[in-house]
Parts: sequence; C-alpha cells; structure tokens
Amino acid sequence: MTLDLEQTVMELLINAGEARSQAMMAIQAARQQAWQEADEMLEASQAAAREAHKVQTQLIGLDEGVGKIPVNLIMVHAQDHLMTAILCRDLAEEIVLLRREMCANNVI
Repeated sequence: MTLDLEQTVMELLINAGEARSQAMMAIQAARQQAWQEADEMLEASQAAAREAHKVQTQLIGLDEGVGKIPVNLIMVHAQDHLMTAILCRDLAEEIVLLRREMCANNVI
C-alpha cells in the first residue's frame, strides 16, 4: 500500500482542527442558548474527530508498532492536535449540558 505521508498527516491535522473548532463554536452557541445549533456543532465535532481517528488508526496499522512510519515534528504536532481536539469536544459537551441545565433552572 502506497501512502503519501505528508498528505495523510495533513488530513489528520485538518480533521482534528475542525473537531476543535466545532466544539468551541458549540460552547459559543450554548452561551446564546442556541441549543439546536450547539447540538449540531457537537455532532459535527464528533464526526471530524472520528475522521481524524480513522487516519490515526491507519497510521498505527501501517506502522505495526515497529517504526515503519517515520515520526517527525509534524506527526507529533498532528497527534497533539487530535488529543486536544478530543479533550476539547468532551469538555464542550459538558459545558453545553451545564449551560442547558442552568438555563432550565433559571440560574442564567
């Protein structure tokens, strides 16, 4: 299987960045009490994270745990983006839920 490593890593970066951006926009939508929009953005964040994870899984499979895939700074950067995007999405989901509950209880 031929792999354009640079293209693959860029795909990972782009999807991870999209996941993070959508999660942050979900928080902003929740601040405006735009619940449907917040939910849609969380779903979009999850879809982008899923695509990034597919790329990561492909790279792990090709590497076979023996160093077949060269690890360079851009690869580390891409992995870092994916990890922070997943964390950001998890936290955004919780923040949206908390804002929704606070709004329902007339706290905000």
